[in-house]
Order: sequence, then C-alpha cells, then structure tokens
Amino acid sequence: MDWEAIGVSLRLAGVTTAILLPVAVPLAAWLALTRRRIGVVVEAVVALPLVLPPTVLGFYVLTALGTRSPFGQWWQELTGATLAFTFTSLVIASVLSSLPFAVQPMVTAFAGLDRRLLEASSVLGRTRTGTLLRVMLPMSKAGLATAAVLTFAHTIGEFGVVLMVGGNIPGQTRTVSIAIYDHVQAFDYATAARTSAVMLAFSLLVLTAIYTLRRRKETVWPRL
Repeated sequence: MDWEAIGVSLRLAGVTTAILLPVAVPLAAWLALTRRRIGVVVEAVVALPLVLPPTVLGFYVLTALGTRSPFGQWWQELTGATLAFTFTSLVIASVLSSLPFAVQPMVTAFAGLDRRLLEASSVLGRTRTGTLLRVMLPMSKAGLATAAVLTFAHTIGEFGVVLMVGGNIPGQTRTVSIAIYDHVQAFDYATAARTSAVMLAFSLLVLTAIYTLRRRKETVWPRL
C-alpha cells in the first residue's frame, strides 16, 4: 500500500475543499437567484470541467502556470521557483477541475428554497450577505455537505489533470490514482489491487453518505 501517495491525495483533497467551499457558496447563490442572461454563460463556464477531457484542462492549466506565461514568470520572480509540477500547481488544477462539484449541489439547494422567505429577510432589513448566511445556508445544510463530499471525493480520484500539471514526484505530486497506474505499469498487480480496493471502499462510502443526505432532505409521505 502506497501510504505516501494516499497522504498526498488526502492533503490535496482537504486543501481543495477548503478553498472551493467559500468560493462556491456565494457563486451558487448568485447563479440560483439571478435572472440575468449572463448567468447562463457563467454556469456553462463553471460546468466546463464536466465535459472537457482532463488532458485538455490539464494542458491549459499547465500552459498558464508555465514559465512562458505572464503568471508563471511573475511567480518565478516572486518565489524564485517554478510553479508547474509542484503541490501548489496541483491545488490550482484541482480547484478548477472540482469547481462544478462544489457549485452545482449548492445551486440545486438554493434554487429549491422558498423565495418568500428570502423576500421576507430582505423586507426585515437583511443584506444579501446576511440573507445568505442567516437564511439560505442554514436551510441548505444537505446541499453544502453534498458539495463538500463530492469535491473531496472527486479530488481524491482525479488522474489526468494532476498527472499533466503535477507530474509524478513521490511525496509531492504523486497521488493515489497515479500510484495505482504506476503499479499496473510495473506489473505489481497485488499492490494495485490493494490500493484499488481502498479506493472502491472509499467511493462506496461517499455515495452512501450522499444518498443518505438526499433521503433525509426529501419529504417522507405517510404510509396508508
């Protein structure tokens, strides 16, 4: 079992989730409530990682972080080190690839709220931020939990983007999905099978948690 790679994946997933949730909540609230046409465009951009091949997204991120890009040059001048093929680059790529998994559950949760409650909050003098924090979020705990779980799980299982942007550096950018690939390439099927079994159990646990949250949220009709 490659515990070092598992540790990198867990740390990457934790950092990505911690960054994405504060970004996803206000963005999802705006997407759920806005009536502007630009909202459709923004929602499409957010959902792009769902349909783009991971290698395409990884290529663009790698190009943006490389030493030939303005951002990559600025980072090198600031820190004295390159940004590509580092843990920081993995975080940036994971934030972009996992963005829809954080935003879409929250959009669904916010869109299902009773608009009259939001209007009442506005009439009582609450600001939009106050309404979001005091009314919308407390009523959307299941959506928030689903967003957190999906973001964490998707980051754990990401392969194409992290391989292109982070490479395969043990202890730094070598994640558990890359480790499984390496074990298969080396014909070490026993280790690959053990690690895959852990990932399978983790995925089943994630799905069970999500469906449990969904069932608790749904209205249960009395049996006749």
